[in-house]
Amino acid sequence: MSSPKRRIETDVMKLLMSDYEITLVNDNMQEFYVRFHGPAETPFEGGVWKVHVELPDQYPYKSPSIGFMNRIFHPNIDELSGSVCLDVINQTWSPMFDMINIFEVFLPQLLRYPNPTDPLNGEAAALLMREPKNYDAKVKEYVRKYATKESADAVGAEDGEDGEGEESEEEEMSDVGSFSEEEAAGDMEL
Repeated sequence: MSSPKRRIETDVMKLLMSDYEITLVNDNMQEFYVRFHGPAETPFEGGVWKVHVELPDQYPYKSPSIGFMNRIFHPNIDELSGSVCLDVINQTWSPMFDMINIFEVFLPQLLRYPNPTDPLNGEAAALLMREPKNYDAKVKEYVRKYATKESADAVGAEDGEDGEGEESEEEEMSDVGSFSEEEAAGDMEL
């Protein structure tokens, strides 16, 4: 039917025309950032994350790589690298899905229904299984500290960003979200 390049353009254009805030990397439609908001009625509600997306040349036949740039406390997301453990999506990924599905279905479901039996963050998994109320409290603490609009804007930003009042925390966040080319955040496939 249509070539993968055309499909990439179509899916990214749909995402650009949606309500999501998208930032293309070097005007490249295969690599971009999406501002993602935590789902309502979860401890992630009110959180804002900068999510890195990379589409392989074989997209949509191969799933995109997704990673959180600012910190998040979740059993299936590596706290420091932002890599997302999405084995379920990998197993269910189909060319029928598009980028809108990632941000409206897959990621909200992952945050809503974590799988502590297959963790990337053992501390979060153990806390969720043993003390769910303390898990919720820690998630909310991370949302307050690391998942603000300002944190999402600052993470991975080049020097020269001026944060008023919270400069030291924003600098700390930028360091957390800065990775060498060898360990790019979130190069975990869906």
